[in-house]
Amino acid sequence: MSLNQFKRGELYSFITGLASTAIARRLQKNFKKHGIDITIEQWSVLYHLWKQDGVSQQELGNATFRDKPSITRLVDNLEKQKLVKRVPAPDDRRMNLIFLSETAGALRDQTMDLANQTLNEALTGVSEKEIELCKSVLQKVYDNLK
Repeated sequence: MSLNQFKRGELYSFITGLASTAIARRLQKNFKKHGIDITIEQWSVLYHLWKQDGVSQQELGNATFRDKPSITRLVDNLEKQKLVKRVPAPDDRRMNLIFLSETAGALRDQTMDLANQTLNEALTGVSEKEIELCKSVLQKVYDNLK
């Protein structure tokens, strides 16, 4: 392996790892600053439920790229916070569907505003063209490995 190839690897790590971590940390800080007591991982589950409520844990795990134990733990914690509830699926009682509570619905606008604010802050000085190029490159990387 040449040194040049290693440097390319560092670039991918930086783009996907460090940038993603920095955005997540800032969003978590913004949630805390506004008295929102949920983690970024919990928020990602809520985000997918806001898009489609009443899905199975398996579907939530797939949508958030989490394995079964991780999504179970996240749903358990969200249920303890009274943000979601498990309901047995009518056609398969072995499966639970996850529904948002009214409390979670009330968090939607505030957390989405904070997420947009955080993303705008992160993308300060980045042009639309650069954003589209980055999305295209990362999509190709994902598609190559999927």
